[in-house]
Amino acid sequence: MNILDQNLVLEFFRSHYEVFLGCLFLGTFVVTFYLIPKVLWVSKEKNLTAAVVGRSSHKIETPSFGGVAFFITLILVLSLIQSMRLSYVGNHLIAAITVLFMVGLKDDLVVSTARVKLFGQITATCFIIFSPELHLSSLEGFWGIYQIPEVAGLFIKAFLVIALINAYNLIDGIDGLASMVGIVISACFAMVFYSTNQPFYAMVSLSITGILSAFLRFNFSRGNRKIFMGDSGSLVIGLVLAFLGIRVLVMEPFLPLMKEGHEPANRLLFVACVLFIPIFDTLRVMIIRKLSGTSPFSPDRNHIHHVLLDLGFTHKKASLSLALFNLIVISIYIYFSNLLPHLWLTLLVVFLYGSSFFLFYRLKIMGERKAMTFHASGSYPHKVKLRPEKQQNVL
Repeated sequence: MNILDQNLVLEFFRSHYEVFLGCLFLGTFVVTFYLIPKVLWVSKEKNLTAAVVGRSSHKIETPSFGGVAFFITLILVLSLIQSMRLSYVGNHLIAAITVLFMVGLKDDLVVSTARVKLFGQITATCFIIFSPELHLSSLEGFWGIYQIPEVAGLFIKAFLVIALINAYNLIDGIDGLASMVGIVISACFAMVFYSTNQPFYAMVSLSITGILSAFLRFNFSRGNRKIFMGDSGSLVIGLVLAFLGIRVLVMEPFLPLMKEGHEPANRLLFVACVLFIPIFDTLRVMIIRKLSGTSPFSPDRNHIHHVLLDLGFTHKKASLSLALFNLIVISIYIYFSNLLPHLWLTLLVVFLYGSSFFLFYRLKIMGERKAMTFHASGSYPHKVKLRPEKQQNVL
């Protein structure tokens, strides 16, 4: 019996949909869990590890090639899904992932210039935005806007994809944060696509959840099994999450979690809440740098995970706290999505972002006061610093 036979896979999928999804999640978890030790071994044999320097957050040389395992697993999964002919957009996604993986892998190996990385992101984005299944021609009444020109739709999608790729890449500054937030985001998308009967996108979402869940075990390791996802991983995961977010914006109908009465005009608000942590963190540091008169691309310690670390949080506690914060924002939106009209729901989302700015402003002050107290007493708290792979391209 050929378990990869297209008819056999389709029959099992149609008759045991939920079981198939469960097997897919488990399969991506197992494959990633199996591949990462192999990547670790090769990295150390070839001395491809991140050196320990003054700004490092680790004490031993650590590989940053978790993205290699991500890429192999994703390509295997997408190849299987494509054999089922559920959607032709998978071919575009495979091409985009491949391009961005090569860009990220080069950066992990020898450090790419910003121009090369941007060119790679634009190339990968083109495979996404020109896909017929992701055609954006209407905002469905968002702020009173309905039909938009095709060119405007392309620019909106391109901006969102590139912005989200970089936003996700930039939250990968401490152990577990990018993984935990990615799990929350992908799991939420999986629920939406499952409830709206879009199996291809539900399977892609669950694959990301499985991959990141397996990666967490190694990312939190303190011994020689520790690994970072690197740019080859964060860029690819960011691309797929952006791809799923674009699909939410263009799909019809849009009934998250099977709640009736949800206005299509609220799609963009929903995506803004699901992707809250990467969007909020990027907006926050850009605004802070603009107000302080520094370059928006200069590295600093203004990311929200730095705020928590300066308060004494460990990597694990900071990552878990921010992932739960993202989940709370999503839950608040879902609860009020059918209770409030579009205008009031928009104001609610603006309030969530604004109150979060104020919250982390206060936490930042608390962290600075704590540091001053330690300085006055002659002792210093342990400072967790940036990983070396982010030193060259921190936003």
